[in-house]
Amino acid sequence: MKVCIDENLCQGHARCVFFAPDVFEIDDEGYATVREGMENVPADQQDNVRKAAANCPERTIIVTE
Repeated sequence: MKVCIDENLCQGHARCVFFAPDVFEIDDEGYATVREGMENVPADQQDNVRKAAANCPERTIIVTE
């Protein structure tokens, strides 16, 4: 699984960080980013990333299975 964030859509709600803090973080401007090296999601984090994507109000998290 791969994950990325459409930075043009993110509004900084940080729900992704709540569901998958090992994969997502908030940058200095208050917007979500994928942690360095986590673009290829480890198997043990995939369910968390799916939950994060499902709970993003702007649907800014792009998951490729």
